[in-house]
Amino acid sequence: MQLQLKYDLPCVTVRVAYLGAEIEIPDVIVDTGSGSTLISTEYAARAGILPLPQDRLRNVQGVGGIEAVFIRQVDRIQVGERQLRGFEIDVGIMDYGFAINGLLGMNFLLQSGAVIDLEALTIDFAKRAVL
Repeated sequence: MQLQLKYDLPCVTVRVAYLGAEIEIPDVIVDTGSGSTLISTEYAARAGILPLPQDRLRNVQGVGGIEAVFIRQVDRIQVGERQLRGFEIDVGIMDYGFAINGLLGMNFLLQSGAVIDLEALTIDFAKRAVL
């Protein structure tokens, strides 16, 4: 699958399914420096993922500073042909000063067996991955 560069960062389109709704999220950064996968509150709301009193909360820290997020298990997350079921994502505002809609973090990259080729600007997936 071809990576797209946005702000000189590798991006993909991610599909998320939650309680019967499915959304496509463009401009998600493939981020090996992020432990978790994060999507913006704007896109999460489109799939019916809204904060609930029982949600777990945490602070995440990165180049953009510290942000409070809530954690939600989605039915499915998919990049290209690779999909993981029952996957936990973080949901946050993502006000980083430029327009991105999410971070595809190491939790997805490791579980999916992602193989990133920066010379060819591709992301593929090992045949044997934890699904």
